[in-house]
Amino acid sequence: QEQLVESGGGLVQAGGSLRLSCAASGRTFSSYIMGWFRQAPGKEREFVAAITRSGGNTYYADFVKGRFTISRDNAKNTVYLQMNSLKPEDTAVYYCGAQTWTSYIRTGASAYTYWGPGTQVTVSS
Repeated sequence: QEQLVESGGGLVQAGGSLRLSCAASGRTFSSYIMGWFRQAPGKEREFVAAITRSGGNTYYADFVKGRFTISRDNAKNTVYLQMNSLKPEDTAVYYCGAQTWTSYIRTGASAYTYWGPGTQVTVSS
């Protein structure tokens, strides 16, 4: 069982930046594709970004391209999401997830086995 814990959320003004972290507790972090999702009130959880096991490949939702960057440090069992040029519509709870059973990045939430409890990001206008 893998435990994931997100941190780094908070309140920021539009145009500002935040860096989210997701720390994993297990010894097999480097074998997982990791992803970030978000969920706004009344909406479904949506894909934001994902990164392959080695960090060599990344994939982003169109609405964050050029603004968000996903990265990972396997030595620290941590995946990051650098968020720049934040907009009020980025307000949501952000979750990290671990994709354990495939070598290819998937953008559907059902493909992810483990999830963190989430961290709130609020962007004021």
